[in-house]
Amino acid sequence: MMNRYLERIKEDIRTVFSKDPAARSYLEVICCYPGLHAIWLYRLAHKLWMRKLVFPARFISHLGRLFTGIEIHPGAAIGRRFFIDHGAGVVIGETAEIGDDVLIYQGVVLGGVSLVKGKRHPTIGSNVLIGAGTIILGPIQIGDGVRIGAASLVLCDVPANAVAVGVPARIGVGYTARDIAELAHHKLPDPIAEAFKFLGKKIDNLEERLKEMEQSQGIRVELDRYLEEKKKEIMSIFNGQEEFHKGMGI
Repeated sequence: MMNRYLERIKEDIRTVFSKDPAARSYLEVICCYPGLHAIWLYRLAHKLWMRKLVFPARFISHLGRLFTGIEIHPGAAIGRRFFIDHGAGVVIGETAEIGDDVLIYQGVVLGGVSLVKGKRHPTIGSNVLIGAGTIILGPIQIGDGVRIGAASLVLCDVPANAVAVGVPARIGVGYTARDIAELAHHKLPDPIAEAFKFLGKKIDNLEERLKEMEQSQGIRVELDRYLEEKKKEIMSIFNGQEEFHKGMGI
């Protein structure tokens, strides 16, 4: 039993080194990473919670919040190799479920929207990245391999290997697991901007077809120069990004 606990502690430390390039030594990681301390305290509190020792579990959880700035309810279910980078202001609710290999940043909230007892908090799949300041509310499902951009508000299910960005979060799909793995944290695609780019191309195609029809029928129409310049100005924001779908969105 003790060997298993020691192995989990070693795994937690290795996870920090694998997910934070700023980690330099074992001593630094063990002493100076509140996200790591919060996970260790959560595990102790969760053991007590599962044994119906509610008050001791909540008290340890409260101490964890006091010393780390991270609030993890002891009733939450968290998988292996979970890492909270920086950690300040993170809140994980009672019925939240988190898979393996999940990375979250400061200010993330996995919150509930109902006052009724039962499943009230999100279920997060494995290999998920949640950017700083993101709020995920309700008993929704976040699939495996998802990337959620910083400061997003997620209110609906997100399928596996998708990107969610914005307030409320818009979902971009059609990515492979390899595409998702290669996305930089600060350059997630923006589904709204992609939609603008698509619509801009569609408008150009329709205008070209209309122009051909007018010319064939001898119809002359004066272009509104202001509207044309305004359209060029707006679409120039998006049209210069040929690799937009690979992370040029935001």
